[in-house]
Amino acid sequence: MNEHLREALELVALGVPVLPLREGKGPFGNCLACAKNKCGGRPNMKSAGGCQCPLPCHAWAAATTSVDVITSAAWSAAWRKSAAVAYHPGGVGVTVVDLDNTEAVAWARETLPATRTVPTTRGEHWIYLGTMQSANGVRPGVDIKSLMAYARWLGRGEGQMIRLPETVTGLPRHVVPAGAMASSPVSRTAWSREVASGCRHTERYVRTGLDKGVAMVISQREQGAASQAFGVARFLGSLHQECPGPCALETLGGEIVAAAVSVGVPETYAVRAVDRGFAEAGIPVPSTQMA
Repeated sequence: MNEHLREALELVALGVPVLPLREGKGPFGNCLACAKNKCGGRPNMKSAGGCQCPLPCHAWAAATTSVDVITSAAWSAAWRKSAAVAYHPGGVGVTVVDLDNTEAVAWARETLPATRTVPTTRGEHWIYLGTMQSANGVRPGVDIKSLMAYARWLGRGEGQMIRLPETVTGLPRHVVPAGAMASSPVSRTAWSREVASGCRHTERYVRTGLDKGVAMVISQREQGAASQAFGVARFLGSLHQECPGPCALETLGGEIVAAAVSVGVPETYAVRAVDRGFAEAGIPVPSTQMA
């Protein structure tokens, strides 16, 4: 058992979904049967499919908390060649702001609220409690890794982890970064007073409810995520029945959709479930479908 597998087992015992990384910090490539997405993709990829490959294929989607899988013969060669251990931040309900150089770290210290930090080779990871859509290049040297993404495990870090603030959720607001990784979904507008000027709730109240709802959705890894997304949308919608509006519920719906997609629900099905949930709460909203 090498050090990376030993470290992976320690993380799995804590409920953290892990995968091995090769030299260069990238995931191992898909096997021949899955190359160029011939298998249709794992069930928890953006495009649902029937991949039953025992190897660590499909990047972040291979992350698992199964001891049987990570210690299997199929994974053993990958661990022997591994250079690091990665994890799926969204799978444990956190968001990693990946600061890739000293300039990015300096920007974060001036701009973002302090939270748990982990030193990296060239910069730092700032870890917040709560999930959001992942996006690369939200500003120079800054990536966001949460749902449908992986991050290197570099230790527990230091500092008190705080709730995901709007200063982070708003980073991908205006542009979809050119050359974003295939694992990074399209960016959406984040919920804020700018887009919800008629809501009677505080931002903290809305974000807390959304974080809890997203966590409930992504906990349904085997089945039931779409039904859970419907229930979360219906509940959140009911909380806004007395607001004068606009409440920008489509932005909340977008995050619920992204959470459902991250655990294998086809996007169109997730969109339909969330839209039906809002409609049943008596608040029809514009479609939450991804661009």
